[in-house]
Amino acid sequence: MTYSFPDDLLQAQRDWYTVYRQLAGTANASQTTVLRRTLQRLSVRISTHPYWASIPGRAPAARLELKRSASDAVRR
Repeated sequence: MTYSFPDDLLQAQRDWYTVYRQLAGTANASQTTVLRRTLQRLSVRISTHPYWASIPGRAPAARLELKRSASDAVRR
C-alpha cells in the first residue's frame, strides 16, 4: 500500500534520523544531552501526529513505511 505522508511528518522523521546519527558520533556529554532531548521531542512529534488517526488499523505498516521513506531520503 502507498501512503501519502504529510511533509511535516516526513521531515520530522528525517530530522530524527539525522539527530540519531549525530548522537551516535558524539562523545561530548553536554552535546549528548541536547541531542537526546531533541530525539525525545521529535519522537513525541512523530508519534502524536494527527496523521495516525486518519489510518486506523494500518498505522503499524504506515509507521514502517514512514521510517523506510525517511531513511532512504537521509541516505541520499
